[in-house]
Amino acid sequence: MSATAVPNAPSPKREVDNALTSGQLPRYFEVWSLLGALAVSAVLFALVGFNIVGWIVVAAIVYLLAVGVISAVTENRRKAVDRLVRGVVVIMFLLALAPLVSTLIDVIARGAHDAFDPSFVFKTGGTHFDPVSLKVTTTIGAWQSVVGTLIITGIATVISVPIGILTAIYLVEYGRPNAWMNRTVTFLVDVMTGIPSIVAGLFAFSLFTLIVGPKAFSGLSAAIALCVLMIPIVVRSSEEMLKLVSIDLREASYALGTTKFVTITRIVLPTAISGLITGVMIAIARVIGETAPIFIAASFTNNFNANPLHDAMSTLPVMAYTGYKFPSTDIAASYDSAWGAALLLVILVVILNLIARIVARIFAPKGLR
Repeated sequence: MSATAVPNAPSPKREVDNALTSGQLPRYFEVWSLLGALAVSAVLFALVGFNIVGWIVVAAIVYLLAVGVISAVTENRRKAVDRLVRGVVVIMFLLALAPLVSTLIDVIARGAHDAFDPSFVFKTGGTHFDPVSLKVTTTIGAWQSVVGTLIITGIATVISVPIGILTAIYLVEYGRPNAWMNRTVTFLVDVMTGIPSIVAGLFAFSLFTLIVGPKAFSGLSAAIALCVLMIPIVVRSSEEMLKLVSIDLREASYALGTTKFVTITRIVLPTAISGLITGVMIAIARVIGETAPIFIAASFTNNFNANPLHDAMSTLPVMAYTGYKFPSTDIAASYDSAWGAALLLVILVVILNLIARIVARIFAPKGLR
């Protein structure tokens, strides 16, 4: 007996489509909900006294409640949970971003007056005694700190990057995962990653004190302290980037009869160059703002010194610290120079990152640009 087809019976696929598309909220519902939550929170705090932190917190709570309830009533439970979780993720992201934005705004607002002034950037600061008028005049300038930052960070980079990348190449390309050498190097890298920066400064200062005697303040000593902090970061980041290079590329190179050395230099490193440079820039950004190790190993000075082998050197982080901790007779000028040094440091890091991106695009393989 043949089954009789039911006319105009909805297919299962159509029922699923209707279930997924029925009760849709407007496209910009979440945006309007956020604006409404901000408005409601503003009205509440206008009655009890406005507070920007409380306004944002209450607006976030009202937004999540409104989105969850309205979506559950209008759509379904699955979409309501999706919108609620997405709202929580966005709020957590903005919450994590708030300190960075607040810090940048504060640094730019307080340091822009000096940081964008050529007479501040390219002039050596310090105090000068006039024997005629018997007055001590304070000259505001950051050139000695800019040069010191570039020299000390440059020396640390030249020493740390080859050591870090070569160590990563050994761990990935030559060493066996369970070999004692691999385990030892990995353990030491992990230990160095957790070393406090002030310990690195004490190590460098003690080392140079044994070599050249007491008061061994120099830019090279500070650079060695930064090397202790840079090397583990370069090793870890480079190791992960080399592991991302496909094994198929290596096997194709070996199939053509090339040696391991040629495969590493012509295939692996060019493929991973963008990630390697990014890791190096992360390491530089990590150490260029260090204050404690440089303060211990290189001390601080307002005099211009471009010789990293002799006498104290100043850097932008140390200048910002000493400007607040040890202000001159003109306290306001010292505070302004500290904020200017902080903004110059941020600008310097941005410039170095842009240069690194350009270099990575130039040397990356054509297919990866």
